Amino acid sequence: MTRGVSWAVAVGMILSGCAPSHPIGSGIAIRPGLQTGPHDVVLNGVRHWYRVAGAAPADAPPVLFLHGGPGQGSLHFAELLGPKLEPSLRMIYFDQRGAGRSDRPADGEYSIPLMVEDIEQLRQSLRVPQIALIGQSFGGTLALEYAARYPEHVSRLVFVAGLWDTPLQCRLRLKTLAERRPDGYRRVRADTLRPDGTRISDCELEMRGAGGGLAWDEYSNEAMYPVSSVRTRIETVEAAHGYRNTGEVGGALFRSGLLDYRFTNPERLTMPVLIIAGGRDGAARPEGLRELADRLSHATFLEYERSGHFLYVDDPDRFAADVIDFLTPAGRHRRR
Repeated sequence: MTRGVSWAVAVGMILSGCAPSHPIGSGIAIRPGLQTGPHDVVLNGVRHWYRVAGAAPADAPPVLFLHGGPGQGSLHFAELLGPKLEPSLRMIYFDQRGAGRSDRPADGEYSIPLMVEDIEQLRQSLRVPQIALIGQSFGGTLALEYAARYPEHVSRLVFVAGLWDTPLQCRLRLKTLAERRPDGYRRVRADTLRPDGTRISDCELEMRGAGGGLAWDEYSNEAMYPVSSVRTRIETVEAAHGYRNTGEVGGALFRSGLLDYRFTNPERLTMPVLIIAGGRDGAARPEGLRELADRLSHATFLEYERSGHFLYVDDPDRFAADVIDFLTPAGRHRRR
């Protein structure tokens, strides 16, 4: 999954960001970092992998996909949905630090602010003034935080079944537990205090009620995948390339406080935002995402009633059409 990078290779990759642009047939120059195909770039001292694909105009902001997990990688999105997006959008499929084909940081450092700066260094290496963002699940967290930190560099943002307020969303997830594990829900609701009198968090209550361990994994998959074949499709794609989520990224982020995370700067999101929720998503329940939409000045909310957490695999044609309409001038004109 990951590999080391020599000092000489790292220097070469850094210097390549200063290389001149190469013209394409239209006469418009495409910068080296945006040439079609895979790329390596060193961001904050860590080698990151990304792939560019798509046929959008060279002067349109490229669209950066931020995957979830944390630590899942971009592969399944690129293979299962990319062919529907690429005729209209220049896509950048980006593997975050420690995920997919990017390296694990030697110092083991993972944090939301650091990963936001990875994105900004990537934008700088591309030498583009703005990017559009598609963030799914934890990738939505990074998209929100990047857009709040650098609003001038984000043209539009698509937030897909994302995490924005962990305590709120865990409180809503207890509804999922009540629906899917009613006995476990009744048990934990009757025992919400630790021996020292402090209250157990809703996130921990959900895990206890589901049974923990393998039982938790089974329950979590049920909550995210109302149609089990969707999970099979994603896992088949990743297994075919030998990729898996090692858990390193998620473990580090949870230890550093992800269970207490809240997005606190909605006023900083001055760009248009499209929020898409799965009506059958037990992980990022739609009522929680609707609350985020209500807090943003320029948000559009869509609910895919029959979809789960990976709604772009549940309903790829609808997702591609909605995202292309939102991100392209031609699509926005049709919607009017």
